[in-house]
Amino acid sequence: MRKYLLLFCLIIPMFSLAQYLLPNEETVFSFKTSNGKIMALVKDKKNEYIQYRFGSKDHVEMEFPNERTKESWKKFQYNSYLRGGGKQNAGMEVDNLSFTNNGYQYLLFRTYFAEGEKFAAGIIITDSKGKETRIPGNYKTVEGCICNLEDTGMIQKEDIGLTF
Repeated sequence: MRKYLLLFCLIIPMFSLAQYLLPNEETVFSFKTSNGKIMALVKDKKNEYIQYRFGSKDHVEMEFPNERTKESWKKFQYNSYLRGGGKQNAGMEVDNLSFTNNGYQYLLFRTYFAEGEKFAAGIIITDSKGKETRIPGNYKTVEGCICNLEDTGMIQKEDIGLTF
């Protein structure tokens, strides 16, 4: 009986998180927020599409874009900056990915600053009037890197500015 209870306890979390990653997908970048929400940027393993998902562990509240096609790649803008040299050169790495949905601009970011060994990740949502809402990510839960998008050959770097 204990074996079945243990198996049941292990399977339930797999089903509740399954909606964030389909069998044909892989995680590009993800994290949990301080209030337990999940942000997941996923792509098809064959680069057929890319999609942003956000919500609770039991329910995806937002998916962008809705359609899973090659055209989805064109709806995202990517930018990054890397300055090596460690603390003595104020080394830093900043990665941004942005998209617009229903009049709101969403900016996913991941940063590292050598001075102070500071890491951060999060989402900045800006409405049409310029009001920003920041959703910090729990850096200990970060998986993947926005920077890996360049390796897909599906998205080009654009000068969208750097924000963090």
